[in-house]
Amino acid sequence: MVWDEWERLKAEVAERHATHMQINGLQGGDGHTEPTGGGGGTGMLKHKGGPWTKAAGTADDLQTNTITAKVDLRRAHHGTADGLAGLSSLGALKSVFTSWDERLGRVREECSSLEPKLRQVAADVAEVDAEVGGRAKAVVVPGTRRGE
Repeated sequence: MVWDEWERLKAEVAERHATHMQINGLQGGDGHTEPTGGGGGTGMLKHKGGPWTKAAGTADDLQTNTITAKVDLRRAHHGTADGLAGLSSLGALKSVFTSWDERLGRVREECSSLEPKLRQVAADVAEVDAEVGGRAKAVVVPGTRRGE
């Protein structure tokens, strides 16, 4: 009689621990949790560093292009002072040249600063995703392939 009661208590405890945990989801008819996002995804969190790496490449390209633009701008204005001496527009032309030269310099500096930061974000996010994925895989859930 005591043995039967012990077996009954163990079965009740096992039944309570066999229920599925719900996290931001609705429990489906088969007892498994379904995502509530409605996105129809696979249920696996995925991340790619691609957007960050692409943005870093764009910043690098802009840095190169602004250097080229500054060289072209200087070449285009070289010698204009000699040919336009005495014209009132020479002062305005010099002002425009100086303004654009400074702007292109600031854009180049910003891109130079931004490019390595974007590459670092891509690396950091990918490392965090790998770490979180490893921790998630370590969780054993009863009633799943790994938890059986």
